[in-house]
Amino acid sequence: MNEIDLLKSRLKDLANRSYNQNIYTYSGFLTPAELVVLDELRDEIKYVDYTVFGGYEMAERQIVSFGSQRALGYEGIWPIKIIKVEPLIDKFADELSHRDFLGAVMNLGIERNVFGDILVKDGKRAYIFATDTIAEFIMDNLTKIKHTNVKTSIVEPESDNMDDLKPTLVDLNVIVASPRFDAIVGGATKVSRSDALDLFRSKKVTLNGRLCERNSMTLKDGDIFSIRGYGKFMFCGSGNETRKGRVYVKLKRYV
Repeated sequence: MNEIDLLKSRLKDLANRSYNQNIYTYSGFLTPAELVVLDELRDEIKYVDYTVFGGYEMAERQIVSFGSQRALGYEGIWPIKIIKVEPLIDKFADELSHRDFLGAVMNLGIERNVFGDILVKDGKRAYIFATDTIAEFIMDNLTKIKHTNVKTSIVEPESDNMDDLKPTLVDLNVIVASPRFDAIVGGATKVSRSDALDLFRSKKVTLNGRLCERNSMTLKDGDIFSIRGYGKFMFCGSGNETRKGRVYVKLKRYV
């Protein structure tokens, strides 16, 4: 069996267990491409309710929960912990990127599907969304990132720290050849049209949390797209044309 068939088998097994045992079942964190596989199974598992969530709104990597309050009579609890990582001594901290945090967690020897998105704040702090079964291990073993000693803590959903998870957006105005999605991706990343097409072909573009390969589509106001290696953006509409027929596009970039 290839990887897609194995994933389909695991998801159908979780759906069956939820339905037959009247319990909630949960997957690991799935990538946008894996969430497409879940969509492809919709008709085969229509006998069971399911939802997806990654710990915050518009998370890219998300867990699938099979079961619902309607069917089971009680509300499930998402098996997600939010780990805050920050320097032990702030003034001695390196400037840390998403790649630095990701590399440090992967170096702990854990599977990628046991933790989801990593939100980096101020180049020093980050929030890691992890399954509840691995969160304690990460906290016990994640002590240094690059040359910076770090400490970890759990963020409770009702705490004031949740405000820190709200995205910061900055305005970004670009001029593109057309309002097509690939042209907008090229404008946002400052790459050529052929390189923008390669981003779609290599499955590095997601739209509203799902893998997107339709490079010729047009976006709607409020659509959120991510480009692996370049960041996340919100489409805020297009404006007037230039004298040469190019289009002004308004974006917001998540920072």
